[in-house]
Amino acid sequence: METGGPSPAVSPRHRSAHARNIRFPRETSPPDRFGNVIPKLTFLAPLFFRLAVSAAFAADSPPPGTTPRSANPILPGYFADPSIVIHAGRHFLYATIDPWGGETLGCWESTDFRDWSYRVLNWPTKKACTSPTSAGSMVWAPSVVRTPDGRFFMYVSVGSEVWVGTAEHPLGPWRDANGGKPLIPGKFRPGFHMIDAEAFIDTDGQAYLYWGSGHNWVNGKCWAVRLKPDMVTFDGEIHDVTPGNYFEAPFMVKHGGRYFLMYSSGKTIEETYQVHCATGDSPLGPFQEAANSPILVTDRSKRVLSPGHHSVFERDGRHYILYHRHAIPFDPAFIGRQTCVDELKFTPAGLMDKVVPTHEGPPFIQRRPPSMEGAALTASSRRNPHTAPAMAVDDNHATLWAAAPDAATAWLQMDLGSERRLTRQEIRFEYAWKPHRFVAKCSTDGKQWKTLADHSSDPVSGSPVIIDAPARARFLKLEFPTVTKGSEPGIFEWTVR
Repeated sequence: METGGPSPAVSPRHRSAHARNIRFPRETSPPDRFGNVIPKLTFLAPLFFRLAVSAAFAADSPPPGTTPRSANPILPGYFADPSIVIHAGRHFLYATIDPWGGETLGCWESTDFRDWSYRVLNWPTKKACTSPTSAGSMVWAPSVVRTPDGRFFMYVSVGSEVWVGTAEHPLGPWRDANGGKPLIPGKFRPGFHMIDAEAFIDTDGQAYLYWGSGHNWVNGKCWAVRLKPDMVTFDGEIHDVTPGNYFEAPFMVKHGGRYFLMYSSGKTIEETYQVHCATGDSPLGPFQEAANSPILVTDRSKRVLSPGHHSVFERDGRHYILYHRHAIPFDPAFIGRQTCVDELKFTPAGLMDKVVPTHEGPPFIQRRPPSMEGAALTASSRRNPHTAPAMAVDDNHATLWAAAPDAATAWLQMDLGSERRLTRQEIRFEYAWKPHRFVAKCSTDGKQWKTLADHSSDPVSGSPVIIDAPARARFLKLEFPTVTKGSEPGIFEWTVR
C-alpha cells in the first residue's frame, strides 16, 4: 500500500548539467562553443532585466510565456539552430541539442505542427564525422534541403567543420556524401570558423551553399559558392559575401525577384543575439544590409531573449521564421535554447518587415483545448519555484515540472478529480534523448496502487514516451526510484487520454 506522499518542497535554484551531465562551478559559466570559460560576472544578464523577471513572478498574473496552452516553444526540450523540410504531408525538424550540441542531432516529426515525435538519426554523429582537422566541438547547426530530383541533403557542423550527407527520406538512412571527409575543413579559411553551412536552391534549380562565422563572438565572415548537381562539388570560385553586422547563421530567401541574405549577430549566450537581413540582386551578392535591419531582436518585456539562428519556410502562401531563443525564466548558468515559430511578412516596399516574437505563435501551431482540465498535481519536490507540479499539464513547452537536484527519489502524482476510463498516457520528458527509469501506477482511491508500466530496470527514451495500458482510475503516479545527480526527472507535459 502506498500514499500520495508529502506536499511539494521548494528546492534551491536549479543549475542544470549539459549533455554529458557535467556541473559547472558557480563562479563561472559553461564553456561556450569556442571553448571559452566566461567569468560569471561577464555572463550575467543586466541587473535591471533580472529585477524585472523577479517582479514579474511576484505579480498576480502569469509571467509572460507561462500562460497555459502557449504554442511557443513548439518542442518539449532544448533545441537550437532549427532547419525544416516538409515531405509527404509531414514536417521534419532538425536542430542542435543544447547545450552546445551532442553526439548527434535532435530530429522531430509532426503531421500537424502541434504534436512532435522525437526521432533518432543514424547520421551525423561525432564519431562518424571526425577528421585530422576536426576540433572538439559537437554536432551543430543542420541545414536540410530537398533537390528537384527528390534527394535530400544535409549540411552540418561537426568539430568546427562542415560535413555533408544524403538520404532518400528525411529520416534516412543517411550516409556521408563526400567520402568520409569534411566538405569544408576547419582550416579552410584560417582565422575564421567553418560552421553554419546553409544550402539554398534557386527557382531555376541551381543550388548554392553559404557558411562561416568568427571566433570569440567577433569577426564573422560569410562565404558562398555555387554547387554542381551532385550537391557536393563546388562550381566555380568561392565568394566573400559578408554583409554589415554579420556574425553567423546565414539563410537565403528569394522573394519578389530579390535575394535576402539573413543572418545572426551578437552573443547567443546573452540577450544581444538577433537576426539581420541584407538584400541583393544575385544569390552571390553583393549584399547591402537593409535599412530596417535587424528584424528580430530581444523583447525583455515579453521575456523573449536572444532570438536567432533561424530558417524560413512557407505555408499556405505565407512565410514563417523558425528560430531559437532562451528558455524562460532566463538562467545565465544554463544554455537551454528553445525552438519557436512566428510569421515573417514583407513591407509594401519589398523589404522584410520586423518580426514580432510571440508566445502564442501563428494559428496553425496553437494548442487545442486542454485534455487535462481540472486535474490536480502533487510531487515529491521541485527544482525551483518555477517548476511546480501543475506545469506538467499546462500544455506549454516553456514550463515543466522537475524534481529537486538533490533528490534521491522522486514522484509526480495526478488526481483526475473522479474515476475515469483511461486508454493511453503520453509523457514528454525534459530530455527526449536521455534514458528514463520510472514506474507508472494507477489507483481508484489513492491508497491501493496498480502498476501499469515498469521501466525501473528497462529505461526508455524518446518523446512522447507512451504508456498504452487501459485502466479505470482517479489517481495516476509516476515514480522515479533512483535519481542520479544531474539527471533528476523533468516533465514538460503529461497527457492522459
